[in-house]
Amino acid sequence: MTHREVDVLAIGAGPANLALAAAIEECGDTELAANTLLLEQAPDIKWQRDLLMPWARSQVSFLKDLVTLRNPRSKFSFLSFLHDHGRLDHFVNLGTFHPYRWEFSDYLQWVATSLERVQIRYSAQATGITPDRDAQDAITGWTVTLTDGDTIHCRDLVIGGGRDARIPEPFTQLPADRVIHSSTYRGRIAEIPKDEPVRAVVVGGAQSAAEMFYALHENLPQSQITMVVRSIGLQNYQTSKFVNELFFPSFVDDFYDTPQEVRAQVLDEMRFTNYAGLAPPFLDELYTMLYRNRMLGTQRSEVRALTEVTGARMEDNDVVLDLRDRKTGKESPLRCDLVLLGTGYDTRMPALIRGLAEHAGLGQVSVSRNYRVDLGASTPGAVYLQGVNEATHGIADSLISVLAHRSHDIVTDLLTRRSTAEAGAAR
Repeated sequence: MTHREVDVLAIGAGPANLALAAAIEECGDTELAANTLLLEQAPDIKWQRDLLMPWARSQVSFLKDLVTLRNPRSKFSFLSFLHDHGRLDHFVNLGTFHPYRWEFSDYLQWVATSLERVQIRYSAQATGITPDRDAQDAITGWTVTLTDGDTIHCRDLVIGGGRDARIPEPFTQLPADRVIHSSTYRGRIAEIPKDEPVRAVVVGGAQSAAEMFYALHENLPQSQITMVVRSIGLQNYQTSKFVNELFFPSFVDDFYDTPQEVRAQVLDEMRFTNYAGLAPPFLDELYTMLYRNRMLGTQRSEVRALTEVTGARMEDNDVVLDLRDRKTGKESPLRCDLVLLGTGYDTRMPALIRGLAEHAGLGQVSVSRNYRVDLGASTPGAVYLQGVNEATHGIADSLISVLAHRSHDIVTDLLTRRSTAEAGAAR
């Protein structure tokens, strides 16, 4: 077991903290960059690792990469990545703003390997965070414990590891080997023999559920697949250019200053811009696949709309789902072998953050406009949260759209606090 000291420790090396790492490298403070460490629990960097289907595309423009909206001249841009790999001409010739997901994932790994000062430690998972305090009980920093027993102390902590998977109540009592959440899809589905005749049920009506439904036709070609959708049917994302202005980084200021009850209303109205719909081109492709299979007599899948799961249990080695038809109120059982959940993520703060809040004595987690947690009285140590602040910073907080500007906000706050501390020490 080893112990290490750094200035800034960022948990998670996904898009959020990679954008932060690039901003720190470009902020001009080389000492800060050299004393910043990112922790990544996997042995490499993959974006949406378990939904990296070869045909899946990003729904966000490549110009909303990790850096371009903050610094169009940055060497860490997506276009720089393409140029470095000799693919710029071919990508331009595609005539699209939406790269394949695997290509954007490769871009993230390229950014990670292009960092000159900020370091990344792979295969490092944080299991607990405790605050360090001085004689006056002020938080001076944080000690993070890893699964291998190593500890890392930092003054400033940034948590950007994403939310915890949401497993709805009816499915929590099923055996773990019978349930696959979208966050583990590719790894888990690869464990099943391709020729096995699996009866699979996909639950959910948004992008991740639809992608699993589509992919199962190739991954398990002998399977029978049912998709259960509570709403009236699969629907497009809202893609109005007027609505999309709510994803501008500048909208974060407006949203943050809005009364809490109004923010909740706006978030509810924006559900179909991200959480409750599909990208229009993919929705068309999905419908075309079902039509083609039906016409060719190879139909082995169906979408059951206006249907909800009211219960789930094991019976004679089958998973039995109790389905309720919302049109008639009639309930009926559906037997299957495997349940795949496209049910999204828990809206609560992740367990790691809740544990930190408990150790720090926080009744609730409140975040400033610059993403810094309110720790009460002024403290030398700080913690910043990325991607979990929708309630205060808007629906784009968990998306790529605001990464470049958010990293600028956090770095600016880091530098300001350091400058203030140094000025105070000089007096």
